[in-house]
Amino acid sequence: MISAEEYLVYCDAALDGYAAICRELGDELVGVRVAGLDGGNSAFGLVAHVVGVMARWGRTVNRGIVVPRDRDAEFRATGSVEQALALLAAGRAGLHEDVAAASFGEPPADPPAPRPEPGYETQGGVLLHVYEELAQHLGQLEVTRDVLLRERRTASADR
Repeated sequence: MISAEEYLVYCDAALDGYAAICRELGDELVGVRVAGLDGGNSAFGLVAHVVGVMARWGRTVNRGIVVPRDRDAEFRATGSVEQALALLAAGRAGLHEDVAAASFGEPPADPPAPRPEPGYETQGGVLLHVYEELAQHLGQLEVTRDVLLRERRTASADR
């Protein structure tokens, strides 16, 4: 079984990736969605979303501490790089607290509605889902960054 410390190494690396990309995009692009991409998200929206994911699953599901959440609003959220970094720092602190309080082999305090796939029977399984979301959306954020920076380079070259 993985330890809490080992688990957090992976989560922290993903969160560091979010922060680095937000800094790289800067205030000019952190809130921009890729043009013409239906359902695309901005870097800021993805940060807000993963912070919501961490709180919902780590705190509400595993610990039974209800954290109000508006998932749709997460994806619409906008702000500066500084605000994104503050959200990430708060989310990271909360995740560290929730992981420290977790009993990896015990059932979650407030399990989600029955799901067709296994993996949510234990607090450790729920935390694996948190990491899954962090990794999945980091990949999405990397593609978003690449497209936005390419578009900016192309626009600069056309001037």
